[in-house]
Amino acid sequence: MKKVVVIGGGTGLSVLLKGLKLFPIDITAIVTVADDGRSSGILRQEFNVPAVGDLRNVLVSLSEVEPLVEQLLQYRFTTNDDLNDHPMGNLLLVALYNITGSLTKSLEALSKILNIKGKVLPFTEDRPILVAHTKEGIIEGESNITKAGRHIDYIEYKEKVKVTREVIKVLKEADLIILGIGSLYTSIIPNLLDEEVKEAIMTSKAKKMYVSNLMSQHGETDDYRVSDCVRELNSYIGKNAINVVIANNKYIDIDIQQLYLKEKATPILIDFENLKQLNVEVIAEPLAIIQNNQVRHDHLKTALAIFNYLMKDDNV
Repeated sequence: MKKVVVIGGGTGLSVLLKGLKLFPIDITAIVTVADDGRSSGILRQEFNVPAVGDLRNVLVSLSEVEPLVEQLLQYRFTTNDDLNDHPMGNLLLVALYNITGSLTKSLEALSKILNIKGKVLPFTEDRPILVAHTKEGIIEGESNITKAGRHIDYIEYKEKVKVTREVIKVLKEADLIILGIGSLYTSIIPNLLDEEVKEAIMTSKAKKMYVSNLMSQHGETDDYRVSDCVRELNSYIGKNAINVVIANNKYIDIDIQQLYLKEKATPILIDFENLKQLNVEVIAEPLAIIQNNQVRHDHLKTALAIFNYLMKDDNV
């Protein structure tokens, strides 16, 4: 069975994994733990644990349990006390962390309970603080970076973090390494800020794939095209690191685009000529769907495009 490692965070990663779990592949998700907003940020500060929100979403997306169990994990308490806005899954992960002393072990335990297809790994067991360098100055904290909406020059951690050992192992053994779907600077790149990780990716026999976002994100990818995202990823990993891109070629209705303009977001378009100059293979598919006036990836079509690429004779 082919080994696929997916790197990222946020809701985009969960959408991608929801589709990939339907195919006969061995999945490992490497997830950022730098989030410091909402429930994750409160629990991180109160219990001195890494961020668990993205990990919870990934567990739910890979689980093969009854829908009611998924609803339970995602259920947010609405109350006037300290439980307000905390998802049940976050509390479970923090409780297991306090019992085991390890986020990796906590995920292993909950994965068995939830009948997870694949493996979920935190990028680090540390409590990293993400730092963005902008022309206007330095911004600390993932949630502050997202809110600021400033052009980012580069991202780093405030202090050096120790990468989970299993992360290096799975990267070296992978048949395909996928970056995305997710915010470029706050979901994907935080998993690339380590020399050992970069070396493992570059020396792995695996092809390196980027699944492009559908829309830009103000302060992260304003006016970006697909090649801009690839160049930025290469700048963190290594020269010509990305081999192949999967991107949307379906036109997004103008009415939806107008809604996104209020958030200063526009479609990320495929610029074939620039990608060719970067030696990147382009897989262009109609991947965009509209849900509640929001542009989302069709998780099944996206996963199918990945699986078809993986099964091609020249990628075996």
